[in-house]
Amino acid sequence: MRVVIKVGTSTLAHSTGLINIRRVEELCKVLADVKNAGHEVVLVSSGAIGMGAGKLHLTDCPQDMATKQAAAAVGQCELMYVYDKLFGAYNHTVAQVLLTGDDLEHVERRHNVQNTLERLIQLGAIPIINENDTVATAEISVGDNDTLSAIVAINVHADLLIILSDIDGLYSTDPRINPAAVLIREVSQITPDIVAKAGGAGTKHGTGGMATKLSAARLATDNGINMVIANGSRPACVYDIISGKSVGTLFRAVKVK
Repeated sequence: MRVVIKVGTSTLAHSTGLINIRRVEELCKVLADVKNAGHEVVLVSSGAIGMGAGKLHLTDCPQDMATKQAAAAVGQCELMYVYDKLFGAYNHTVAQVLLTGDDLEHVERRHNVQNTLERLIQLGAIPIINENDTVATAEISVGDNDTLSAIVAINVHADLLIILSDIDGLYSTDPRINPAAVLIREVSQITPDIVAKAGGAGTKHGTGGMATKLSAARLATDNGINMVIANGSRPACVYDIISGKSVGTLFRAVKVK
């Protein structure tokens, strides 16, 4: 199985913006093991701006574009250093791929991206993809890494997209407000009612909320890719998702690949 896994800042970092070492270590161990089992893994990782902000001792996520880009430049170094060290401990090679909207919208550049990712996978590397926040200026350009992960999944012809977040999945209402909210286990069609259940960003360092995840789900499922939203606080849930167990919320592909 070819699996794209997206991890958000809330999964990778503490509320301080500094890296959650225990969480990231477990994530890399699980993904290395998944790859050892014969699956192909592509990781879409947020966290550069949040980690950069933490390393620059900024108390809040930066708001102005120049500071966002500066934080991304610092944080991306930290992010890849950590991934290289942790995956290297399990004898896996990682590759950094930074993308902007132009890379994916321009036909020739998109073709080049597809070829590079495909070759990296063939060579046994784990592509680690992030938006190039240091130069991107439109949203900081794909919009968010939820959308980016769906676009990547489509372009690498993935079988499954897993989005690890700070929430268990899609709920009937916002569980942070309503303790009686019920987890929706499966969505076969993204209706206006489903869209209405989405809220805003979950944490002060994150940029993606449920609305962006539903947009990603629509992109993925429209292109024949199942998508699961699950809680990234327990990275081992990836084992259960890949084995077909009910974890989080499954968005079923609306057409067969």
